[in-house]
Amino acid sequence: MLIMDAVLETCDATDFALWPIADPPPNHFLPLSGELSAREIGTAMAVLTSYNKTDHERQTLEPEDSMEQVSHLLTTDCVIAPGGLQIRNTATGVTASPGCCFGLENWRDWLDLMNGEELWLGHDPTPRVEYVGAIARLWPDGNHQEELPIDLPLAQLPELLSSVQDQLVGFLASVEEWTICHAPPLAAAVVAKLNEDLVIGAPLREGQGRDAHSQEPSCG
Repeated sequence: MLIMDAVLETCDATDFALWPIADPPPNHFLPLSGELSAREIGTAMAVLTSYNKTDHERQTLEPEDSMEQVSHLLTTDCVIAPGGLQIRNTATGVTASPGCCFGLENWRDWLDLMNGEELWLGHDPTPRVEYVGAIARLWPDGNHQEELPIDLPLAQLPELLSSVQDQLVGFLASVEEWTICHAPPLAAAVVAKLNEDLVIGAPLREGQGRDAHSQEPSCG
């Protein structure tokens, strides 16, 4: 069975103390959904608000409170979310995690597989895709000798991506509840910003990756 998750890389939450956060997962990838605890949402928000500071904001004093910290999401041109999509085969135990610099904001690029296009999924590790008939064969680190691949039937991809979209929609709802508690005046704006920049709510269009959201902000 194949399972696909939207994950956020949590290194930017290290030593964060403005609000309660959860301990980072062992692999530092936090699966996003509407089922996260308040502390796990706190971890996700710590990552997003810290990662999206401008150079000027990084050089100034630390924010005084959660309101000022959360506002960083609203002042950035386009939210970048370190992480991406993680896929695992429960039968073989093989997991392919997103490589560095891919970003969850590019999650819809996986739709490009439906067109047989080359898909870049980051580096260190460097997942690589090759096509075998109607299957996209994903090598978790791009090395054929050391890793088993994950065979992804292309016919199954829309269903997997739909599940990812459901996870992200649930995550947005949890973010709204969390923000109402920690930065009430910003809650609606934060949800709208994340929805737009991570291209969460727009309909999925089979066979269209980059083209499907070509009118959306580019975070790459």
